[in-house]
Parts: sequence; C-alpha cells; structure tokens
Amino acid sequence: MFECMLRLIPVGPAPMRLHQPHRGSNLTWHSFLLRYAGAIAALNLLWEFAQLPFYTLWRNGSVYDLVYAPLHCTLGDVFIGSLSLLAAILILGNSQWPLERYRSVAAGAVFIGLIYTCYSEWVNVYMRKSWAYSDLMPLIPALKIGLVPFLQWLIIPCAVFAYLRSD
Repeated sequence: MFECMLRLIPVGPAPMRLHQPHRGSNLTWHSFLLRYAGAIAALNLLWEFAQLPFYTLWRNGSVYDLVYAPLHCTLGDVFIGSLSLLAAILILGNSQWPLERYRSVAAGAVFIGLIYTCYSEWVNVYMRKSWAYSDLMPLIPALKIGLVPFLQWLIIPCAVFAYLRSD
C-alpha cells in the first residue's frame, strides 16, 4: 500500500522542454530564461548607448555618467525582461511551456514589459525627475512618454522571442 502511494508522490517537477526544430535539441524553461536574459542584456546594452542623445544626460552628463547610466539601465532591463517573462509564464503558460502556448507567453511578456516601461518612464520623467528627455525625443502624445524607450520594449523582446523560437 505504501509503495503504491509513494509512486504517486512526485520526486520533483518535470522539466518543461522546448523542441528546437533546427537543431533537434531540447531546453528546459530555465535554460530558455537564461538564454532570453542573455539576449535581452546584449541588445538592451546596445540600445541604451544608442538612445543616449534622446536624453539630456547626453549633453549634461560626465563621461562617467555616459558609461554608468547605460550599464545601470541594462541591468534594470534584464530584471524587467526576466520578471515579465516569469509573470507571463505563470499567468499564460502551462506545464509544457515553451513547447505549448509560446506565442501567448511571448505576447504577455512583451505587454507586461511595455506597461512597466510606460509607468517607469512617466514616474521617472515627471514625478521623480530622475531623467529628462532632450528635444530629440519624440513623445507618444496620449502617454507623454518617449517613443524610443517604448520601441525598445516592443522591438527587442519580440526579436528575442522570434530568434529563440527559430534557434
């Protein structure tokens, strides 16, 4: 009787696997998250340096500020991207993710990242005044936030999800 009951108790969670159609390898969702965070880090680091002219820091900041700010913001981007993905997995995924419901989780993660970005930009620009936009920054009229950071959180996660799905 006890032997039968012991077979019902799971020893640990079954790993969620992603079938890689081109290479035939499998990834656990943990491995997928690490690859996602790495790709997000690399692309956001490039984006953070490229978007500096859209902020007043570009003209008013020291060399230290111009190096520190993108590095600091990239760490925040990795944190936001990873937590957005984890939240989307919990809300929209299932035990077979990323094999199943990949697009739903990807869309959810992008949406969560965009919502947080809108909130963060508005709070940090208008409430805390942690940073300011230069005259070069196009604004989204209804939201009064910068178009460049909004596009950052639309383009980069979508590109990473597309790449990891086809890799």
